Amino acid sequence: MTPARYLAHPGLGEGDTMPTLPLIDLLILMGWTSLFVGATQKAIWITTSYRPTILTLTPIDFLWVAGVCLLFALSLAARTWVKLHEGKALVLARSRRRAPVGVPARDDGEPGVPLDRALPLRD
Repeated sequence: MTPARYLAHPGLGEGDTMPTLPLIDLLILMGWTSLFVGATQKAIWITTSYRPTILTLTPIDFLWVAGVCLLFALSLAARTWVKLHEGKALVLARSRRRAPVGVPARDDGEPGVPLDRALPLRD
């Protein structure tokens, strides 16, 4: 199974992977940096009559860039987490389908102990 910090990339070879954690970190850094730049720019706009722009970007543009970067980072982290846990969920679902009635499935895919031999519940 591929580790959580790597995600298969279709453009790379069979065994090659593309690291995702540095990409997530970069998106988070870009998001927070653009948020601070936009906040600083807005503070200048409010306190003075000077209206600075950076590459014609206004404070609301920096807010949009921050939102997009942080949402992309969140979705990439969620996709990586789901990809990591996908195999375990599939094995558990298959074992539950194959287990006889009254026999709970174990996490390793094998049928467990029948319910009549299970430990009693506390009162």
